[in-house]
This record gives sequence, C-alpha cells and structure tokens, in this order.
Amino acid sequence: MKIHRSPILTVALAVGIVSCASTGSDESATTDVTTTAAPSVTETSGLDTTVPEADQPEETVVTEVEPLPATTIRPEPDVPELPDGYGGYVSATYGDDVNWICHPGKADNVCARDLDATIVHADGTTEVEKFTLADDPPVDCFYIYPTVSGDPGANSDLLPAENEEISTTLNQAARLGASCRVFAPMYRQRTLTALLGQVESDDSTRTLAYDDVVDSFKHFLANGSDGRPFVLIGHSQGAGLLRKLIAQEVDDEPALTERLVSAILLGTSVAPDEYDNVPACTTGSDTGCVVSYSSYRDTGPPPPDAFFGRTENGPALCVNPVDPAGGALASSPYFTMEAALLGGETKPFDDESRAAEISTPFVKYPDMVTVECVDDGSFGYLQLTTTTDEGPRSDDVGGDLISQWGMHLIDANVAMGDLVNLVAAWEATRFSRFLRIVPD
Repeated sequence: MKIHRSPILTVALAVGIVSCASTGSDESATTDVTTTAAPSVTETSGLDTTVPEADQPEETVVTEVEPLPATTIRPEPDVPELPDGYGGYVSATYGDDVNWICHPGKADNVCARDLDATIVHADGTTEVEKFTLADDPPVDCFYIYPTVSGDPGANSDLLPAENEEISTTLNQAARLGASCRVFAPMYRQRTLTALLGQVESDDSTRTLAYDDVVDSFKHFLANGSDGRPFVLIGHSQGAGLLRKLIAQEVDDEPALTERLVSAILLGTSVAPDEYDNVPACTTGSDTGCVVSYSSYRDTGPPPPDAFFGRTENGPALCVNPVDPAGGALASSPYFTMEAALLGGETKPFDDESRAAEISTPFVKYPDMVTVECVDDGSFGYLQLTTTTDEGPRSDDVGGDLISQWGMHLIDANVAMGDLVNLVAAWEATRFSRFLRIVPD
C-alpha cells in the first residue's frame, strides 16, 4: 500500500499540534458586538425620470420610507421567531458580503465554482460526475473552516487566500451546495503561525475568533436565512468554535434548537453527553442532533497520546457519516486534484502519468474506503480501512501525518458524499413545515 504524506503540513503540524491539543477548543469568550440600525432610504439622483405628457398619471404621491429601529425588526408571522438579541441584528463586518467566502447571491461565491468529479473505478475505468448546485433548497448550511491561515499575526485577517481558506472551503463545504445553501464567513482565526509558537498568543486570540463566529452567525440568522432550518458544520478549530456556539447560543434556546437540522463537528472530541438538548444522531432521519468523528487508519489506531478521540471523561462521540445507525460501510470520498493544506493532493492511479486523464477538479473513489465507529475503551474514533485490490487504481487515500494526528487532514473528504446525502435526508424529514417568505 502506497502512503502519500502531505509535504506542506507534515513538519508544521507535527511541531504545532502539542500547542493545539493542550488548549483544545474550550476557548472562553464574551461577545460584545455592536448592533447597527438599517440605513435609511434616500432619493435617487442623476436619473431622467421624465414621463411623456400623455402618459402622466393624474396625481403622483411620493412617500419617504422611514427606517425601522433595529430593536423593533421582527420576522414575518410565518417565519420562526428569533431569540432575544437576534431579531434585527446587523453586523458591521458581515453586512458586507466581501467578508463571506460563500454566500448565496454573491458574485464571486466560492461555493458556486466547478465541483465536477471524475469517478475512478477499481478497474481503472473513469466517468465524469457533473455537480449541480441546488436551486433554492429548504435548508441552509453554516460552515466554519479549520486552522489554515499562514498570516504572520496570532489572528488572521479577513482576506481569504486561495490555497488556504478558499481551497479548504471548496474541499469541506462547497459540495454541500447540492443539498443546502452554504454560508461560509471569513473569521479572524488563531493562525498556524500562533499554533507553531512563532508569535505570542493568549486567550484573547481565541476570543476574537469566537466573537467573529457569533457575529456572523447572528447576522446570518437575522438577514440571510429567512427562517430556514440550518446545519452547522466545522472542522478542527472551526468545529471547536461551533461546539462553544452550540453550548452558549443554541443548546438552551428553543427558537434555535427547533431549527437546528444537525451539527456536523469533525476533527474534534465531543463528549457523548456534551449538550442537554442536542443529542448524538442515531439514525439517518434524526434531526436536531450531532454527527462527530475523528478518523484513524485501521493500521494506525489512536496511540495513548493521540490528540483526538478522547474527552476528560472517556471516549469521544463517534457517529458514522454513512449511516448514523452504525456498522462497517463503504464511504463516498471526494478528493481534490490540486495540492491543498487539507484534503489533497490525491494520486488516483498507481501509474502517476495517468493523472493527466483527469480533467475535473475533483476525483471520487467508489468502494475504496470502509468506515466504522470504534470504541476501544479509551478512544472513540472513525476507523478507515482502504482496499488493497490489485489493479490500476490507487489503493490509498493519503493524508497521513504523525500517529497522534491520525487522518485529520481528510476527516471531511473521506465521507464528503455521505455528508451531502445526510443533509438531503434530513431536509426531507420534519422541516417541510417551515415556510419562507418570498418577496413579490
């Protein structure tokens, strides 16, 4: 079996992970975000509004529209109510779609890029799978990406880099657009630079990142969702920030738990009883629940000092993304053909020259990986078993770093198709009762 290691992150993450593991995702923060009232409507100038005399109406009445104070804006009657502090919320940062990597209607929406994939079968034959972005799906997905920024400070800026935030979002979230509208904000995350100890950081570093996530989440619900049910999805640092968001903003708020389709928390260690009102998903039709796992090879289970799969009180939660009911099941992985921090680079054939046959940005391997949740008494994790069949197709998915890290780099990619299918299954269950208000 050929194992392909990431040349980009092997050294960096191996050195920095001790810092990451020791701090975990239990950032403490208070949110202080200014609410801004909606702007007033002004007269349009510079336009020729002359109407021919024969077409003039008998009387023209012009009414100036006064803005509503932010504290009085509420959803329409058919849209679910928002919690206190959410109704009418307008973020000074996220009111501008330039600070969103993915946002419906944004001209350069990353999640609307080409996501076509080449299916590579075990016998080496191929076929192209065209990707179709869902047209007005009934569910939204709110995604927070992992630690990928190489910015020089302890916190990143809000400018996405193509080979960092953008490529990671394409790998981990954009394909969900087949089942939901994807919202992916930029946020001032704790950087790889801080993780490696190359710049000083403290609790305020994590506080800033969390405040951005809360700010974007509130703005999304108040201005973007139109009362739709929503999925929360994140990986690594992103999953840790969403864990805290669920604990502080969602878990004890019926107005939000009622609309929560699921929380997909990857590459983090969630306790089986972490939340009072957001349990683990146990079937593919469960909603308002958590799907979480960290992945390790069957040939490289978590060592005693592993960074993922264990909580203070025992094994972490593992929910099989193919079917939450469990069992050993073949996953539906998607990998990028381009080098990336997370999720690539893949080599689809043993004969590397055949890679030139792939013209799509992604590749898909049917029946290559079997996934199964394992609880060994100390760790709870998703075990990955790859095929070793003879043939022209590669028999490995790559993504290895150090043993403590496991298969963290491909947590999302190894079951990307299954996560898309789960969202589609969830939206077909109990959420048909939510009716959105569509403007005339």
